[in-house]
Amino acid sequence: MTRSVVTIKGEHEIENIINKSRFIAHIMPVETEDDAKDFIAQKKKEHREATHNCSAYTVGDTMHIQKASDDGEPSGTAGVPMLEMLKKHDVHNVAVVVTRYFGGIKLGTGGLIRAYGGAVRDVIQDVGRIILRPAIPMKVTIDYDLTGKFEYELQSTTFFLRDTVYTDKVTYHIDVIEEERDAFITFLNTHTQAKYDLEESDVKRLPFDLEDN
Repeated sequence: MTRSVVTIKGEHEIENIINKSRFIAHIMPVETEDDAKDFIAQKKKEHREATHNCSAYTVGDTMHIQKASDDGEPSGTAGVPMLEMLKKHDVHNVAVVVTRYFGGIKLGTGGLIRAYGGAVRDVIQDVGRIILRPAIPMKVTIDYDLTGKFEYELQSTTFFLRDTVYTDKVTYHIDVIEEERDAFITFLNTHTQAKYDLEESDVKRLPFDLEDN
């Protein structure tokens, strides 16, 4: 069975100023190591005038691919703290680049570690995390006279309503976590008087909010 993994909600960027140096953290979800390398190369090109473009990424459900680069900063002061922050927040399949424009004041080893690690922490917290879970996209179609009770009861479940389409009937697009399929069928039978049309798609990994967001 496909496992659940945590990642970020999307591409994002923030900037911190520390002792006159600009630290710009760019983060992006990736599917492969090539995606990560392409993202890093793109940011290096965009910020070719920067003092450093340090990077880190994780790829795979078990983070079996992990890479980090100090890009000219003292060894161990940039890429590794960035990678450790990705691991600390348990974000999979993510690449991050922290661009530094030197402001004339040296930060020292500890200062650099805090600056680069902190930039990654801040961009993760700012963009937010999601959990990708094996789930079944469902299309449920019912008559209008059943919608009031159905929608009210749906609010108190873990079934995730993605969209609602109104035609001569009402169609709900609902994602159901794979192991909750039988419970969902019971829910439908109970709250629609078993009067519904149901279309099920294949199981796929779909995004759900994390409670800490």
